Amino acid sequence: MKIETFHTLEGVLQTGTFAGAARQANVTPSAVSMQMKQLEQYLGKPLFDRSGLQARPNQLAHDVADTMRQALQNLEALRAGSGLAVEGVVRLGVIESLQPVVLPGIVRYVRERHPRLELRLVRGRSSTLTASVKAGDIDAALVAQPAGGGSARLRWTPMMRRELMLIAPPASTETNVASLFRLYDWIRYDRNTVSGAMAAQYVHTHVSEIRGTLEFDSAPAIVAMVSAGLGVSILQGPDPTLVQNYPVRLVRLGRAAPVLTLSMVTRKGDDDNRSVAAVRDAMRMTLASYQRQNVAARH
Repeated sequence: MKIETFHTLEGVLQTGTFAGAARQANVTPSAVSMQMKQLEQYLGKPLFDRSGLQARPNQLAHDVADTMRQALQNLEALRAGSGLAVEGVVRLGVIESLQPVVLPGIVRYVRERHPRLELRLVRGRSSTLTASVKAGDIDAALVAQPAGGGSARLRWTPMMRRELMLIAPPASTETNVASLFRLYDWIRYDRNTVSGAMAAQYVHTHVSEIRGTLEFDSAPAIVAMVSAGLGVSILQGPDPTLVQNYPVRLVRLGRAAPVLTLSMVTRKGDDDNRSVAAVRDAMRMTLASYQRQNVAARH
Protein backbone atom coordinates (compact mmCIF):
# COMPACT_ATOMS: atom_id res chain seq x y z
CA MET A 1 0.00 0.00 0.00
CA LYS A 2 1.46 3.37 -1.05
CA ILE A 3 1.97 6.01 1.63
CA GLU A 4 0.25 8.56 -0.61
CA THR A 5 -3.00 6.63 -0.18
CA PHE A 6 -3.13 7.50 3.53
CA HIS A 7 -2.42 11.16 2.75
CA THR A 8 -5.33 11.01 0.30
CA LEU A 9 -7.61 9.50 2.97
CA GLU A 10 -6.66 12.37 5.28
CA GLY A 11 -7.57 14.78 2.50
CA VAL A 12 -10.98 13.16 2.03
CA LEU A 13 -11.73 13.45 5.76
CA GLN A 14 -10.58 17.08 5.87
CA THR A 15 -12.47 18.28 2.78
CA GLY A 16 -15.48 15.97 3.02
CA THR A 17 -15.42 14.82 -0.61
CA PHE A 18 -13.28 12.96 -3.14
CA ALA A 19 -13.30 16.09 -5.30
CA GLY A 20 -11.97 18.19 -2.41
CA ALA A 21 -9.18 15.71 -1.72
CA ALA A 22 -8.36 15.69 -5.43
CA ARG A 23 -7.96 19.47 -5.48
CA GLN A 24 -5.77 19.28 -2.38
CA ALA A 25 -3.51 16.62 -3.89
CA ASN A 26 -3.64 18.03 -7.44
CA VAL A 27 -5.01 14.79 -8.90
CA THR A 28 -8.34 13.79 -10.46
CA PRO A 29 -11.37 12.69 -8.39
CA SER A 30 -11.26 9.33 -10.17
CA ALA A 31 -7.68 8.85 -8.94
CA VAL A 32 -8.84 9.53 -5.37
CA SER A 33 -11.72 7.07 -5.78
CA MET A 34 -9.32 4.39 -7.07
CA GLN A 35 -6.95 4.89 -4.13
CA MET A 36 -9.82 4.57 -1.65
CA LYS A 37 -11.04 1.36 -3.31
CA GLN A 38 -7.50 -0.05 -3.17
CA LEU A 39 -7.32 0.77 0.53
CA GLU A 40 -10.69 -0.89 1.12
CA GLN A 41 -9.48 -3.99 -0.72
CA TYR A 42 -6.33 -4.02 1.42
CA LEU A 43 -8.37 -3.78 4.64
CA GLY A 44 -11.12 -6.09 3.45
CA LYS A 45 -13.76 -3.69 4.77
CA PRO A 46 -15.59 -0.62 3.41
CA LEU A 47 -14.41 2.81 4.49
CA PHE A 48 -17.34 4.74 3.00
CA ASP A 49 -21.11 4.65 2.86
CA ARG A 50 -21.87 4.99 -0.85
CA SER A 51 -25.67 4.80 -0.60
CA GLY A 52 -26.14 8.56 -1.08
CA LEU A 53 -25.08 11.04 -3.74
CA GLN A 54 -21.67 11.36 -2.11
CA ALA A 55 -19.54 8.75 -0.38
CA ARG A 56 -19.53 9.38 3.38
CA PRO A 57 -16.61 8.14 5.53
CA ASN A 58 -17.56 5.67 8.24
CA GLN A 59 -15.93 5.21 11.64
CA LEU A 60 -13.33 2.81 10.24
CA ALA A 61 -12.08 5.55 7.89
CA HIS A 62 -11.49 7.82 10.89
CA ASP A 63 -9.85 4.99 12.83
CA VAL A 64 -7.43 4.25 9.98
CA ALA A 65 -6.53 7.93 9.63
CA ASP A 66 -6.02 8.24 13.40
CA THR A 67 -3.75 5.19 13.40
CA MET A 68 -1.59 6.41 10.52
CA ARG A 69 -1.44 10.15 11.27
CA GLN A 70 1.38 10.15 13.81
CA ALA A 71 3.31 7.49 11.88
CA LEU A 72 3.19 9.62 8.73
CA GLN A 73 4.36 12.66 10.64
CA ASN A 74 7.26 10.69 12.10
CA LEU A 75 8.21 9.42 8.64
CA GLU A 76 8.11 12.94 7.25
CA ALA A 77 10.38 14.13 10.06
CA LEU A 78 12.84 11.33 9.29
CA ARG A 79 12.68 12.08 5.58
CA ALA A 80 13.33 15.79 6.15
CA GLY A 81 16.17 14.92 8.52
CA SER A 82 18.12 18.02 7.59
CA GLY A 83 18.47 19.23 11.15
CA LEU A 84 17.47 22.71 10.02
CA ALA A 85 15.32 24.42 12.61
CA VAL A 86 12.12 26.06 11.46
CA GLU A 87 12.43 29.64 12.56
CA GLY A 88 11.39 33.15 11.69
CA VAL A 89 8.03 34.93 11.73
CA VAL A 90 4.74 33.89 10.13
CA ARG A 91 1.98 36.48 9.97
CA LEU A 92 -1.23 34.44 10.19
CA GLY A 93 -4.78 35.65 9.68
CA VAL A 94 -7.79 33.72 11.02
CA ILE A 95 -11.43 34.70 10.58
CA GLU A 96 -12.96 35.60 13.92
CA SER A 97 -15.49 32.76 14.07
CA LEU A 98 -12.70 30.15 13.89
CA GLN A 99 -10.20 31.71 16.27
CA PRO A 100 -11.47 29.79 19.36
CA VAL A 101 -11.37 26.56 17.33
CA VAL A 102 -7.88 26.77 15.85
CA LEU A 103 -5.67 29.26 17.68
CA PRO A 104 -5.03 27.26 20.90
CA GLY A 105 -4.04 24.16 18.94
CA ILE A 106 -1.89 26.00 16.41
CA VAL A 107 -0.03 27.98 19.05
CA ARG A 108 0.57 24.87 21.17
CA TYR A 109 1.82 22.86 18.16
CA VAL A 110 4.24 25.60 17.10
CA ARG A 111 5.57 26.16 20.63
CA GLU A 112 6.19 22.44 21.17
CA ARG A 113 7.73 21.60 17.79
CA HIS A 114 9.14 24.87 16.50
CA PRO A 115 10.04 27.07 19.49
CA ARG A 116 12.05 29.43 17.28
CA LEU A 117 9.08 30.13 15.04
CA GLU A 118 7.08 33.23 15.97
CA LEU A 119 3.40 33.64 15.08
CA ARG A 120 1.92 37.08 14.61
CA LEU A 121 -1.84 36.74 14.59
CA VAL A 122 -4.29 38.90 12.67
CA ARG A 123 -8.07 38.76 12.56
CA GLY A 124 -10.47 39.98 9.90
CA ARG A 125 -13.00 38.92 7.31
CA SER A 126 -12.21 36.37 4.64
CA SER A 127 -12.10 38.99 1.89
CA THR A 128 -9.75 41.36 3.72
CA LEU A 129 -7.45 38.57 4.93
CA THR A 130 -7.25 37.10 1.41
CA ALA A 131 -6.41 40.53 0.02
CA SER A 132 -3.71 40.90 2.69
CA VAL A 133 -2.14 37.58 1.67
CA LYS A 134 -2.19 38.63 -1.99
CA ALA A 135 -0.60 41.97 -1.12
CA GLY A 136 2.11 40.33 1.01
CA ASP A 137 0.97 42.01 4.22
CA ILE A 138 0.45 38.60 5.87
CA ASP A 139 1.84 35.18 4.96
CA ALA A 140 -1.19 32.93 5.33
CA ALA A 141 -4.83 32.97 6.41
CA LEU A 142 -7.61 30.57 7.30
CA VAL A 143 -10.62 31.86 5.39
CA ALA A 144 -13.89 30.87 3.76
CA GLN A 145 -13.00 29.94 0.18
CA PRO A 146 -15.27 31.59 -2.41
CA ALA A 147 -17.73 29.26 -4.13
CA GLY A 148 -15.97 29.91 -7.43
CA GLY A 149 -12.68 28.61 -6.05
CA GLY A 150 -10.90 31.85 -5.25
CA SER A 151 -8.07 33.70 -6.97
CA ALA A 152 -5.91 31.47 -9.16
CA ARG A 153 -2.90 33.61 -8.16
CA LEU A 154 -3.04 32.12 -4.66
CA ARG A 155 -2.62 28.62 -3.23
CA TRP A 156 -5.80 27.27 -1.59
CA THR A 157 -5.47 24.30 0.77
CA PRO A 158 -8.89 23.02 1.93
CA MET A 159 -8.88 22.37 5.67
CA MET A 160 -12.50 21.78 6.65
CA ARG A 161 -16.04 21.86 5.31
CA ARG A 162 -18.89 23.22 7.41
CA GLU A 163 -22.56 22.84 6.56
CA LEU A 164 -24.72 25.92 7.01
CA MET A 165 -27.87 25.35 9.07
CA LEU A 166 -30.93 27.24 10.16
CA ILE A 167 -31.00 28.50 13.73
CA ALA A 168 -34.40 29.16 15.27
CA PRO A 169 -35.70 30.48 18.62
CA PRO A 170 -35.60 27.87 21.39
CA ALA A 171 -39.38 28.07 21.90
CA SER A 172 -40.19 27.40 18.23
CA THR A 173 -41.59 24.00 17.30
CA GLU A 174 -41.75 24.13 13.50
CA THR A 175 -39.24 21.96 11.65
CA ASN A 176 -40.20 23.13 8.16
CA VAL A 177 -37.92 25.89 6.90
CA ALA A 178 -40.68 27.68 4.99
CA SER A 179 -42.93 27.72 8.08
CA LEU A 180 -40.18 29.24 10.22
CA PHE A 181 -39.58 31.99 7.66
CA ARG A 182 -43.30 32.77 7.61
CA LEU A 183 -43.37 33.12 11.39
CA TYR A 184 -40.10 34.97 11.98
CA ASP A 185 -38.05 37.72 10.37
CA TRP A 186 -34.93 36.65 8.54
CA ILE A 187 -31.80 37.87 10.35
CA ARG A 188 -29.26 37.54 7.61
CA TYR A 189 -25.48 37.44 7.97
CA ASP A 190 -23.63 40.09 6.00
CA ARG A 191 -24.23 39.25 2.34
CA ASN A 192 -20.76 40.57 1.43
CA THR A 193 -19.22 37.53 3.16
CA VAL A 194 -18.90 34.10 1.55
CA SER A 195 -21.23 32.37 4.03
CA GLY A 196 -23.69 35.28 3.95
CA ALA A 197 -23.89 35.09 0.16
CA MET A 198 -24.39 31.30 0.31
CA ALA A 199 -27.20 31.69 2.85
CA ALA A 200 -28.87 34.36 0.74
CA GLN A 201 -28.71 32.15 -2.35
CA TYR A 202 -30.29 29.27 -0.42
CA VAL A 203 -33.13 31.46 0.90
CA HIS A 204 -33.91 33.00 -2.49
CA THR A 205 -33.95 29.54 -4.08
CA HIS A 206 -35.89 27.58 -1.44
CA VAL A 207 -38.05 30.06 0.50
CA SER A 208 -40.96 31.68 -1.31
CA GLU A 209 -42.28 33.90 1.48
CA ILE A 210 -40.07 36.10 3.68
CA ARG A 211 -41.63 38.14 6.46
CA GLY A 212 -38.91 40.74 6.89
CA THR A 213 -35.14 41.07 7.03
CA LEU A 214 -32.45 42.41 9.29
CA GLU A 215 -28.72 42.24 8.56
CA PHE A 216 -25.72 42.04 10.89
CA ASP A 217 -22.01 41.40 10.45
CA SER A 218 -21.60 39.56 13.79
CA ALA A 219 -22.58 35.90 14.12
CA PRO A 220 -22.69 36.05 17.96
CA ALA A 221 -25.07 39.03 17.76
CA ILE A 222 -27.31 37.10 15.37
CA VAL A 223 -27.37 34.07 17.68
CA ALA A 224 -28.35 36.34 20.59
CA MET A 225 -31.14 37.90 18.51
CA VAL A 226 -32.48 34.50 17.47
CA SER A 227 -32.27 33.23 21.05
CA ALA A 228 -34.45 36.18 22.09
CA GLY A 229 -37.12 35.10 19.58
CA LEU A 230 -36.53 37.98 17.18
CA GLY A 231 -35.97 35.97 14.03
CA VAL A 232 -34.31 33.03 12.29
CA SER A 233 -30.99 32.86 10.48
CA ILE A 234 -28.77 30.59 8.38
CA LEU A 235 -25.22 30.34 9.67
CA GLN A 236 -22.37 27.96 10.30
CA GLY A 237 -23.11 25.85 13.36
CA PRO A 238 -22.53 28.27 16.26
CA ASP A 239 -19.88 27.69 18.92
CA PRO A 240 -21.25 25.43 21.72
CA THR A 241 -20.15 27.87 24.43
CA LEU A 242 -22.14 30.64 22.74
CA VAL A 243 -25.23 28.44 22.57
CA GLN A 244 -24.94 27.75 26.30
CA ASN A 245 -25.50 31.45 26.95
CA TYR A 246 -27.93 32.02 24.07
CA PRO A 247 -29.90 28.79 23.44
CA VAL A 248 -31.20 28.22 19.91
CA ARG A 249 -32.66 25.33 17.91
CA LEU A 250 -30.48 23.97 15.11
CA VAL A 251 -32.39 22.82 12.02
CA ARG A 252 -30.52 20.89 9.29
CA LEU A 253 -31.24 22.00 5.74
CA GLY A 254 -30.91 18.57 4.15
CA ARG A 255 -29.15 17.75 0.89
CA ALA A 256 -29.58 21.28 -0.43
CA ALA A 257 -27.69 22.77 2.52
CA PRO A 258 -24.91 25.17 1.48
CA VAL A 259 -21.48 23.85 2.44
CA LEU A 260 -18.66 26.25 3.27
CA THR A 261 -15.07 25.28 2.48
CA LEU A 262 -12.54 26.69 4.93
CA SER A 263 -9.08 26.87 3.39
CA MET A 264 -5.60 28.04 4.23
CA VAL A 265 -4.63 30.58 1.58
CA THR A 266 -1.00 31.39 0.82
CA ARG A 267 1.03 32.82 -2.04
CA LYS A 268 2.26 30.29 -4.58
CA GLY A 269 5.77 31.62 -4.12
CA ASP A 270 5.68 30.27 -0.54
CA ASP A 271 5.03 26.65 -1.57
CA ASP A 272 8.54 25.69 -0.34
CA ASN A 273 8.55 27.98 2.69
CA ARG A 274 9.31 25.74 5.69
CA SER A 275 7.80 28.17 8.20
CA VAL A 276 4.51 28.42 6.31
CA ALA A 277 4.50 24.63 5.88
CA ALA A 278 4.89 24.21 9.66
CA VAL A 279 1.87 26.44 10.27
CA ARG A 280 -0.09 24.49 7.65
CA ASP A 281 0.72 21.24 9.48
CA ALA A 282 -0.33 22.81 12.78
CA MET A 283 -3.62 23.96 11.30
CA ARG A 284 -4.29 20.60 9.67
CA MET A 285 -3.64 18.72 12.92
CA THR A 286 -5.78 21.11 14.97
CA LEU A 287 -8.78 20.94 12.65
CA ALA A 288 -8.50 17.16 12.27
CA SER A 289 -8.66 16.86 16.08
CA TYR A 290 -11.62 19.24 16.18
CA GLN A 291 -13.51 17.19 13.60
CA ARG A 292 -12.78 13.93 15.43
CA GLN A 293 -14.18 15.43 18.65
CA ASN A 294 -17.32 16.51 16.79
CA VAL A 295 -17.79 13.02 15.33
CA ALA A 296 -17.34 11.46 18.79
CA ALA A 297 -19.83 13.93 20.31
CA ARG A 298 -22.48 13.00 17.70
CA HIS A 299 -22.06 9.33 18.60
